[in-house]
Amino acid sequence: MNVPQRRGDGFSSNEDLPIDPFLKLMPWAIVAAMLFFLMFGAFYTVAPYEQAVVLRFGKYQSTAMPGLHFKLPLVDTVLKVSGEERSLRLPMGNAETGPASRNEDDTLMLTGDLNTAGVEWTVQWKVTDASQFLFRFPKEGADEFAQQLVTTVARTVMNRLVGNYSFDEVIGAKRSDIAHEARQATQAILDAYQCGITVPALQLQRVTPPEQVKPAFDRVNAAIQEKQKLENEAETERNRLMPQALAAKDKMIREAQGYSDRRRAEAQGEIDALVAKYRAYQKAPDITRQRLYLEAMQEVLMNVEQKTILDSDLKQILPLLQLDQ
Repeated sequence: MNVPQRRGDGFSSNEDLPIDPFLKLMPWAIVAAMLFFLMFGAFYTVAPYEQAVVLRFGKYQSTAMPGLHFKLPLVDTVLKVSGEERSLRLPMGNAETGPASRNEDDTLMLTGDLNTAGVEWTVQWKVTDASQFLFRFPKEGADEFAQQLVTTVARTVMNRLVGNYSFDEVIGAKRSDIAHEARQATQAILDAYQCGITVPALQLQRVTPPEQVKPAFDRVNAAIQEKQKLENEAETERNRLMPQALAAKDKMIREAQGYSDRRRAEAQGEIDALVAKYRAYQKAPDITRQRLYLEAMQEVLMNVEQKTILDSDLKQILPLLQLDQ
């Protein structure tokens, strides 16, 4: 049986004595917890798709890439920004109503030849400079503000570029050029804002005429396709006939070349013969003249069937010729 003992003016119980060791360990436990908290808060991890901005006493210190990093507890603040690529299908609706309000009127743009075209495109954007991104946009809703900025810039640029080209160019031949110029112009404006956003890709998705003129446009497209079909058929026929024509041309050229060579050879032979006769005539004029005469008479008389030879001394030839027969 425990008997209360007097100590001073009051009594104390033996049951209060075991509490004293716990009171002695309590400060050590608090110190250990604080040390554990400080050690645990001295390290942080950045995911592969993130960037981390380190603020020391609220001032920019550095930007950490993916991996395990050290920071000063209670001094450094780490703000992480996702670097994932995001896509926007433009044009979107008003900022107040959101993309659900998109209709045909939102897509219409004025072309350089004063026509209208429904233009839709996609923009791929991502954060590449986390410090500029965090300091440019408010911490709460930064992604929404960034999306609104990219949307406004992209629509402004696209409206300007579409107005520089005709409807036929926008809908056909210049689509890739417009997309390339739009990406560069959008990136230039975002760089001027120093918002840390990069646009790696911009592509035109649909370029269509307004619904009011779509039937006429379809007929024009059908005519263009028919034209291309006829051009392809003509090109096929040309490719079929061209080898034949080239072969015939080569044959005629070869024949003409052969005829030319033959005539040249004949003419050269005649020239050589005349030159030889001239030289012979220079050496013996009388003999050569007689020989030429005899050769000429021989050539003439060879084509005459009936020949009458008269003596040069004969004075009366009429009775002999019998002209009446």
